[in-house]
Amino acid sequence: MELWTLFLRTILVYIIVFLTMRIMGKREIGKLSIFDLVISIMIAEIAVFVLEDVGKPMIEGLLPMVTLVAVQILIAYVSLKNEKIRRWIEGREAPLIENGKLNRKEMARQRYNLDDLLLQLRENKVMNPADVEFAILETSGKLTVKPKETPAASNGSDSSEPKRAFRYEGLPLPLIMDGIVQEESLSKLGQTRFWLKKELRARGIKDFKDVFFCSVDHRGKWFIDKNR
Repeated sequence: MELWTLFLRTILVYIIVFLTMRIMGKREIGKLSIFDLVISIMIAEIAVFVLEDVGKPMIEGLLPMVTLVAVQILIAYVSLKNEKIRRWIEGREAPLIENGKLNRKEMARQRYNLDDLLLQLRENKVMNPADVEFAILETSGKLTVKPKETPAASNGSDSSEPKRAFRYEGLPLPLIMDGIVQEESLSKLGQTRFWLKKELRARGIKDFKDVFFCSVDHRGKWFIDKNR
């Protein structure tokens, strides 16, 4: 009888854990932040405790799981609306290679050694760090790599782009996120809010709050997504 009870509890716990992960969203499967990882580990531990003691009421395992899911959904909703909270919970991406040079200060801050870097470069099918223009360590721990352009490719891609006098020669910069001007990005461009407002007005946008996301690359190509 005890084995039969254990079998039924196992099936029930599996269904509960499956449903909680579905409720938490598909994002949890593809990218686990530190916060997501802690929640997932705690749910797994609670599931184990419930299965280890068949005499323990199921509600003692179910209630903590529901509480954790509610906390995760609440934090996810709040971080969706507030960039500062989102950055505090999930952290920021870290540039490990910038303009073809290793960012040793950032590597030390992330406790990221050369072996880790070379391993992830190889996973991105890059054998030589000299071939990398930018390598960004994402908040999920994944390394995003932008290889250096060959002269031929560079000439071909620039031919159709307008010539703009940008001093920044890197990845596309987010100028506005969630309706908030990114002062750090403007600083990298050597520009001001006045310049940004002038550029937006030239594109029919009167106020920063009318923009959900705005970015520009070193070729002067803009991407603007308006608030709806």
